[in-house]
Amino acid sequence: MGCAWNVLSIAANKGRISSKISIKMHVHGAAPQQRPSEAVVRILRFSLFLTFLYIVATAVAGIRGNSLALISEAGHNVSDFLALLLSLFAVYLQTRPPTSTKTFGYQRAGVLAAFVNAIFLVALSFYIFYEGAARLLKPVPVHSLLMMVTAAAGVIMNGIITLLLYRSGKDVNLRSAFLHMLGDTLSTAAVIVGGWGILLTGKYWIDPALSFGIGALILWSAMAIIRETLHILLEGTPRGVELERVSEAILGIKGVLDVHDLHIWSLGSETHALSCHIRIADIPISASDLILHQVNDRLRDSFHIYHTTIQLESAVCEVAHGCVISIVESHQTSRHTH
Repeated sequence: MGCAWNVLSIAANKGRISSKISIKMHVHGAAPQQRPSEAVVRILRFSLFLTFLYIVATAVAGIRGNSLALISEAGHNVSDFLALLLSLFAVYLQTRPPTSTKTFGYQRAGVLAAFVNAIFLVALSFYIFYEGAARLLKPVPVHSLLMMVTAAAGVIMNGIITLLLYRSGKDVNLRSAFLHMLGDTLSTAAVIVGGWGILLTGKYWIDPALSFGIGALILWSAMAIIRETLHILLEGTPRGVELERVSEAILGIKGVLDVHDLHIWSLGSETHALSCHIRIADIPISASDLILHQVNDRLRDSFHIYHTTIQLESAVCEVAHGCVISIVESHQTSRHTH
């Protein structure tokens, strides 16, 4: 643990000595490595293979059956293929160790991959809206039975991939891929319903109307990912973490007088960091070190924050009257700070 003492001011005034001491401490807890396992890599590779096969089958069926809904599905699956490819590439980057120029490693690689993929999905949804509007104005015949058979195969494939991704983790990169595949499963099921409707009624406008629904679903899921990734990239407070609760938890530690300049942000989707100033009484180094350990233990156990930069500032006091406060001696030594 590094500890640099910087005496900011010492002034004598009528026999009274006041001092303010600033202590900067940078502490890293033993945060679990947010690195996807080999099982996740295998899932992504398997999902890429299945998605590629389904893209080819859906595109061929859509062209032969003259179905915009199926062609939209093929386009949506192309975006999912790219999403899975980006996710796999991000997984590779996340496994790379920190360097002198990338001191936190590449933990945001997955966030960037999810953001780029979501932007692509927004563009795709507007293209589907454009094509759907053109077909609503001029409906064309479609092969409804071929729509239903192809879509049924897609529901099975997308359902398998969605389930695998759901079990793989909470990383925003993997969750973005999961949302895409979930959207695919639902929209492909809607294609089956649409094909059945065309088969019963002979109304070909159902096909472009269905493509509008698929486009809206794509746009909704993409905007959710864009909001979350931008929040991380702009270093917003992590979801589920409230500054007030963190501040109260730190103030609840004996010896802490005040907390200010509190900042919490995400390094990756599930790895958070914190910096703050903590004002304490003018006490010995050993006592302030105990407070620092207790603060980091509480941040780790209550909020899963492992990367902290904490500056301890001593309160100005009269040495003659004493400024040392009692610190609880019985404590659990931090197991994860160094």
